[in-house]
Amino acid sequence: MKKVSGRGANMETGSRLAALSLLLSAVLPPCVLTVTVNSDQIDPLVYEEQLLWVSGAQGEVDTYRIPLLTFTSKGSLLAFAEGRKSSSSDVGAKFIAMRRSTDKGATWSPTSFILDDGTHPDGLNLGSVVVDEEEGSVILILSFCFHLAICQPSSTMMVETRDDGLSWSQPRNLSVQLGVKNFAPGPGFGIQKRYPPAKGRLVVCGHGTLEGDGVFCILSDDHGRNWYNGAALKSIPYNQKKRPQDFNPDECQPVEMEDGSIVINVRNQNNYHCRCRVVVRSTDGGLTLPIDNLYFDYTLVDPVVAAGALQKDGVLYFTNPANDQHRVNLTLRWSVTDGKTWESKAVQIWPGPSGYSVITSLNSGSPEDRKYIFVMYEKGHKNYYETISFTKIHLYGGR
Repeated sequence: MKKVSGRGANMETGSRLAALSLLLSAVLPPCVLTVTVNSDQIDPLVYEEQLLWVSGAQGEVDTYRIPLLTFTSKGSLLAFAEGRKSSSSDVGAKFIAMRRSTDKGATWSPTSFILDDGTHPDGLNLGSVVVDEEEGSVILILSFCFHLAICQPSSTMMVETRDDGLSWSQPRNLSVQLGVKNFAPGPGFGIQKRYPPAKGRLVVCGHGTLEGDGVFCILSDDHGRNWYNGAALKSIPYNQKKRPQDFNPDECQPVEMEDGSIVINVRNQNNYHCRCRVVVRSTDGGLTLPIDNLYFDYTLVDPVVAAGALQKDGVLYFTNPANDQHRVNLTLRWSVTDGKTWESKAVQIWPGPSGYSVITSLNSGSPEDRKYIFVMYEKGHKNYYETISFTKIHLYGGR
């Protein structure tokens, strides 16, 4: 696996690490504001949109997939994707691609490849990105050899930037701390808790293999230096072959609510109980996910896909392809009741083929930044993985 810390688009991928076995072996604290937003104030409008990556259009990459997007504590936007080298398959060699914007998405840096797994048959997979606002760092959590295709064991990896995405650390294998297991973070973002309990804790959630699937969270109370295993919501039957409509929670997006609880919106892999999203809540900072805190959100119909979620100013936003059969109709919904109910109005971002999505916003507290959220998603005309698009949405622009 290679690491690159340069800015350019020359696709140089740095020097190879000495041995793969070694690989596998000044910011203020966040300001927490409470703002009341009435449902009739919100009228989202797709304000701007631009393509960040186009599959098959550049050199060594066949397909770009798995969008990740975050604001840094310095106000920059970092966008990530898997650059799959030989096909659109989840298995295979990849780059981790990144672009950076310092003007809130108006312009973007050329693509940098910050990681490269060479020609590995089952290499890197994104991933969750988590911003530590207390230290000003950005942490990227990835899996390596997740599918156990001609390699084992699977490892959970971490890279970190402390200069706003301009350079990245050497990859660190977290399996030494977490144990050897198949863990696929996200895809999406992890959180740093802003409210008690466990204020300041880093929480990253993901899923396991299709047999040993479920929602699993890893936690850090010292800014990513050490990690330990937290909540687990296991599939049924666990570690056994699944059948249609078995309980099989999969890819997930955690969001911290203003009461300090963590709500996790989950892909319902085998359509257990409904063709809709599973939602589960942790009230102890990601240590447990009690079954009593689980429900099925029938409003959020879903074709089995990774979705986006974000809590901003007391409003919960959600994006997915709103169709119970096919990955089409990328739609934005919002709730002023912490997801208990959803507003009847929704905004169609793209009617055609659309896949994974992620949402972010800048929490500066300024009136200007309160107006916008940003959605990055897989978008196409024939296939959803043709491009990765960045969309700026004005939350009050339709009025």
